[in-house]
Amino acid sequence: MEIIIAKNTGLCYGVKRALRMAKETRRRKEGKVSTLGDLIHNPRVIADLKSQGILSVDDLNNLEEGTVIIRSHGVSPDVYRHLKRKKIEVVDATCPIVKKIQKLVAKLAGEKLEIVIVGNKQHPESKGLIGYSRDRGVVIESERQAATLAFRKKRAVLAQSTQDLFLFKRVVSALIEKTEELRVFNTICHSTQTRQRATSELASEVQALFIVGGKNSSNTYQLFQISKRILPRTYFIENADQITPKMLHGAKKIGISGGASTPPEAIEEAVEKIKQNFEQQSHEESRVQCQR
Repeated sequence: MEIIIAKNTGLCYGVKRALRMAKETRRRKEGKVSTLGDLIHNPRVIADLKSQGILSVDDLNNLEEGTVIIRSHGVSPDVYRHLKRKKIEVVDATCPIVKKIQKLVAKLAGEKLEIVIVGNKQHPESKGLIGYSRDRGVVIESERQAATLAFRKKRAVLAQSTQDLFLFKRVVSALIEKTEELRVFNTICHSTQTRQRATSELASEVQALFIVGGKNSSNTYQLFQISKRILPRTYFIENADQITPKMLHGAKKIGISGGASTPPEAIEEAVEKIKQNFEQQSHEESRVQCQR
């Protein structure tokens, strides 16, 4: 049996930065420290932050004091204004790449263009970007949705930073038929594109592949979708305990990939679980042969 870990697997720069800022804030501040929504989309990491006294709060109305950390996905301008009115101290851990996309959306809105954002409507990054669009933005989740848009003389299209490049290209193709002048901005971050490419290549080499990460992580889900298109035996797991002998049956070459919010220890545990299952399976096969 051979286990191969995809290149560039593990925490991305934006996530590492947000975690570092959160922990530094907790050390410096004596009062209440909260994150507006989960800092990153990984239940294991969120539980660890909670144990350190960094709580996740989803409702702005529940923030009345202390320091609030803006998560890596970013927020809309309205959120900043709301927190300022409440006189709550803000530590902005928005990923610099997301910040750049926010500025681009604001600029395009100033040019009075319709802005198509290829992303997940419920994802906090997309919600934040819509806030910068001054009601000129629309989030598109599929090629089919893009095809239903009205014809425009001018519009711009960009992507949530963790979007699937394959989907982005297909939406752009659909919009070309719906737009006289289409301005295209590939805002998928380099780390995401590299991770997607590595996972795609690995899916072509192995017989089973495990995508490790939080179920609510957009970039991890995209990796699963990309791999699944190539390799049907692709499994999306949050932790190593979800790996079963049935998933590994007959596979001699196994791959592992993780999202941008997947901690390295989760990958290590998946490797160990696979080894344990393989050793147990080999032992049982040997025992059956001996009984014969």
